[in-house]
Amino acid sequence: MNSPTAAIVARDVRKRFGAVEALRGFDLEVAPGEIVGLLGPNGSGKTTFIRSVAGLLRVDGGVERVLGRSPREAVAAGLVGYMTQTPALYQELSVQENLAFFAALRDVAGTAAAIDEALRVVGLAERRRSPVATLSGGMRQRVSLAVALLGRPPLLLLDEPTVGVDPALRREFWAFFRELAGQRTAVLVSSHVMDEAERCDRLALIRAGRVIAEGSAARIRERAGAADLEEAFLRLSESVA
Repeated sequence: MNSPTAAIVARDVRKRFGAVEALRGFDLEVAPGEIVGLLGPNGSGKTTFIRSVAGLLRVDGGVERVLGRSPREAVAAGLVGYMTQTPALYQELSVQENLAFFAALRDVAGTAAAIDEALRVVGLAERRRSPVATLSGGMRQRVSLAVALLGRPPLLLLDEPTVGVDPALRREFWAFFRELAGQRTAVLVSSHVMDEAERCDRLALIRAGRVIAEGSAARIRERAGAADLEEAFLRLSESVA
């Protein structure tokens, strides 16, 4: 895949934090309407890559393009929604006040309508006046997702969005991600939970800052000669060690 209309193009991306090489020749491409999963253990580089695509980190080398622009240009244009691994919300503000604050930061057009739509999508319209501090962990995850959805950006970056949520909410989240993909939104989602991988169109297995295998879950299992993705990951990791 090498399309000028790709949502994300990353070629030989490198990022170092002191002695730690977090990304070392990272390659990935994501198309519009595609759900791509970054799968790997903690510390493998998933969050570093997502933060670089979100324009929060400057890489040390390689090329990154987001919808034909630099990451920071794409974010400034409102083309990227980002859900962080840990909810980045103001606890003392209400749900609606949080969304209004982030909508203003991102200069979201039609703010009131955008907030109404985001709250409807995540099922929190009736809790819009509740302070975030009074919400359960799962509800806070919903608020974080609503923030990312403001203005319906064509690229959604989700850093372990289902951590700490119950199975029913996890199922709801993934049903919605699939709905977004059907509307040509590109979704890049990181996880270390192997059973979520089957829900992605394509996977990138990450180890030590680079992609060691890429393809559908079935293709990766076949390549590794393994019955499940966890075993496939272990076998492929050993082959490139």
